[in-house]
Amino acid sequence: MRKLIIQNPETEILTLQNEIRRSEESRYDHRLHGVLMVARGLSAPEAASLLGDAPRTMELWIHRFQKEGIKGLQELQRPGRPARLNQKQIAEVQDVVRSSTPSEFGIDADFWDSNALSSYLCSLGVELKPRQCRNLLKQWKF
Repeated sequence: MRKLIIQNPETEILTLQNEIRRSEESRYDHRLHGVLMVARGLSAPEAASLLGDAPRTMELWIHRFQKEGIKGLQELQRPGRPARLNQKQIAEVQDVVRSSTPSEFGIDADFWDSNALSSYLCSLGVELKPRQCRNLLKQWKF
């Protein structure tokens, strides 16, 4: 059988690695493959290198697998920072952005942008920087 060649391998490797990191399921499958490689005789650094991960990361997966079995390779809960807006507040803010202009709330702007939203939220006692507000507007498709 002749050797298959992938065009632009550096770019494609990055594309594939980004796709793996995209979802919990694919990250779980990725860890399974890493542990399987070690179980088949590769060293942790060799398997890590093939998968594009750090050797220490592979070692952590192996230890989790040895301690907890398959369950140890599943995605862990990451607490993160609590949201500053609850679901009710988000719905209210979305309604305001949809149905009004910032000037109606004393904000010197003709349309809702990240600075206007930041000012509006500040008037409600919620401090979010314009960059965070830009992310919200993008997430809400405004």
